[in-house]
Amino acid sequence: MDWITTSTILGRLRDWRDEGAWETFDRRFRTPVTRFVRGMGLTEEMAEDAAQETMITFARLYREGRYEPGRGKLSSWLFGIAYKTALKIRTRAAAPRENPIGGTEGARRIENMPDEKTATTIWEYEWRRFVLGQCLERVRHEFEPDTMRVFEKLMDHASASEVADELGVPVKMVYNAKHRVLNRMRAVREELEEIREE
Repeated sequence: MDWITTSTILGRLRDWRDEGAWETFDRRFRTPVTRFVRGMGLTEEMAEDAAQETMITFARLYREGRYEPGRGKLSSWLFGIAYKTALKIRTRAAAPRENPIGGTEGARRIENMPDEKTATTIWEYEWRRFVLGQCLERVRHEFEPDTMRVFEKLMDHASASEVADELGVPVKMVYNAKHRVLNRMRAVREELEEIREE
């Protein structure tokens, strides 16, 4: 499995002629955005529009040099764009619309719109879920299946002794597997979340 750091993806995104850059960027980051805007109460159709608009806005602003890594994490900047986009689309959906045969239709009722604090909680949950999934997908290709089996059972909240008993391995092997995989996942997470000039 080829792994491209986020810094590399964003570096390529600056080149308007690099058609694959957009696809790579979109493939990596659309999932948490879509899950987030769904959590904001958007319908599936509205969520697709919001995710697409978020990704396009991010790419445009990034190409204009508006993102400054020193002023905050990529996830925070992406959240700000996604949140404003979701609000805009929800507001647009609730606004009265002209009726083709004359007059206007009443505003569609939009309920349970999360406030910014709640939206932040939704985003943080979805981002952690996304990062964990990306890290696991990456490291799964770097370790022996037995090592990953041990680690994934520990992630299911089994104790080291329970995992050792179930798999018939020494407890020391369980701790070693946990240590090795966690260290690699931390490095992968850094590649995913930290932006460096490349």
